[in-house]
Amino acid sequence: MEFLAWVEQSGFSVWLRESPSVWAYPTILFLHTLGLALLVGASMVIDLRVLGFSASLPLEPFKRFLPVLWLGFWLNAISGVLLVLIDATRLLSNPLFYFKLGFIGLAVVCGQLIAKRVFPRWPAAYDWEDQTSCRVLAGASLFFWIAAITAGRLTAYLFTAGDLAASVR
Repeated sequence: MEFLAWVEQSGFSVWLRESPSVWAYPTILFLHTLGLALLVGASMVIDLRVLGFSASLPLEPFKRFLPVLWLGFWLNAISGVLLVLIDATRLLSNPLFYFKLGFIGLAVVCGQLIAKRVFPRWPAAYDWEDQTSCRVLAGASLFFWIAAITAGRLTAYLFTAGDLAASVR
């Protein structure tokens, strides 16, 4: 816990958290939101198409969303680390934060499996008999992204056991 407090009180973390500059916390939060929109937005478009929405559109052009999805992932990963730095002791002691990370991990795994099955290196290799498992993965991906976003938002509002104990004293 001392290390987390030290990280939280480092000059960079204090500047990010307390600076009135628009380049500090507001920019990091904006980049996190933008990354989320790119990542989850692109993922949801692909998932919904795999589930059968807009079935008249061919799947192959949706492959163009993959670089956007990865750009969003890395924007979120970098900005997320910066956001953790400014509130490390609270976030890293909050179980919801770990649920959020778990759901993100599961959603990324689903996305990788969907990409490998739906967008193989050779388009003729797509196994149309594997549609059911792709649809299950797409449904799971949607669920995991919604769960990750919900858990992420709730980390700002729900107390940890330590917060509750401190408020009772």
